[in-house]
Amino acid sequence: MKRFLDILLGRAARPVPARHEGLVALGTAAVTMEATLGMKPEAVAGLVFKPVESVYFDRANEELEGLLRIAVQETGSRYRLWTDSYRYRWIVLEDPDFEDLVATLLSASQILIEHGFGSQLLAAVFRFTDRDGRPFYWIYQYKLGKFTPFAPREGRRRDQAEELRLVALLERELPVERRTELWYALWERPF
Repeated sequence: MKRFLDILLGRAARPVPARHEGLVALGTAAVTMEATLGMKPEAVAGLVFKPVESVYFDRANEELEGLLRIAVQETGSRYRLWTDSYRYRWIVLEDPDFEDLVATLLSASQILIEHGFGSQLLAAVFRFTDRDGRPFYWIYQYKLGKFTPFAPREGRRRDQAEELRLVALLERELPVERRTELWYALWERPF
């Protein structure tokens, strides 16, 4: 009823707050995926968000880049920035230690949330490779606070059977979204 009144009265819906705490679960799930499924976590991950033209966002971005410089020094990570055709900005992080990838992206998202830009966070993306060398991605959607699978194949197709299988196998270890209509297909990505 309240939603109906909001629509009638022209009130804007409040943005869903970003939730980042579920990212932590990926560290242990990655160990399970490698040991039992033969899916190797790759040394690359990304954080994707929508930048905003604002002095406040510029300050958050400066703090974010400061964090990345520190991470590079302390962990030996490397990072680069990339903007896709939708004008979303990607922080692409490379580090042979998967736990460092998770921790750095968790810290980066925390900075944006603390500065009031949590609604600009789209996803954190982690790549895995199966025994046959095919890519698989766990996509952490901040607005859901859950992971969704993405198994891209040639010809811009998805392996939905593989996605469903991995969700079923890892739903006890990862907060996964069960509603398939909410699963992103990130075709344009820098890794």
